[in-house]
Amino acid sequence: MFEQAANVVRGTRLRDDLYVREIPAPGGVAHEAIALAADIRPDVAGEDSAYGNGRFILLYDPSVPEAWGGPFRIVCFAQAPLETEIGSDPLLAEVAWSWLTDALGSRRAEYHSASGTATKSLSTGFGELAAEGNGAQIELRASWTPGAGDLSKHVEAWAELLCMLGGLPPGSENVAVFGAKRGPRG
Repeated sequence: MFEQAANVVRGTRLRDDLYVREIPAPGGVAHEAIALAADIRPDVAGEDSAYGNGRFILLYDPSVPEAWGGPFRIVCFAQAPLETEIGSDPLLAEVAWSWLTDALGSRRAEYHSASGTATKSLSTGFGELAAEGNGAQIELRASWTPGAGDLSKHVEAWAELLCMLGGLPPGSENVAVFGAKRGPRG
């Protein structure tokens, strides 16, 4: 059961704006797991992206943990630097969470038992870092139990969330981004 699900995750085709690779899954969390890492439009594959990055982990426990409500659990992480003005928006955390649920809905990815946090942070450089100025970042950590549908829809929704956080809405694949999108610090 797990190997078939892992093959679906590995075989999901994602937009070209993402550099996705399989990474070691965390140990001790579940019976089996597969993990992906993604960078949004990196200048060099495998290096930190100015647009953000994320992780997707599919956990499998045949004992069906009560908190999961199923044998699988998806855990995702997504973060992106922001312009300081956007980072100070009081509704930013709610918007980030809605982008996740909207992405799941637009892909018709069945799920339940969703939970997570959205964290926004603002930073100001001082001393030797003063020249870097101000910066902001959004970080979303979420988990949910997938329904009986196609697991690739969940991977696609995670990819859509990453691109939205990075300032690349649906339909913007391979579209050039002009000007300084981000503040000097991220």
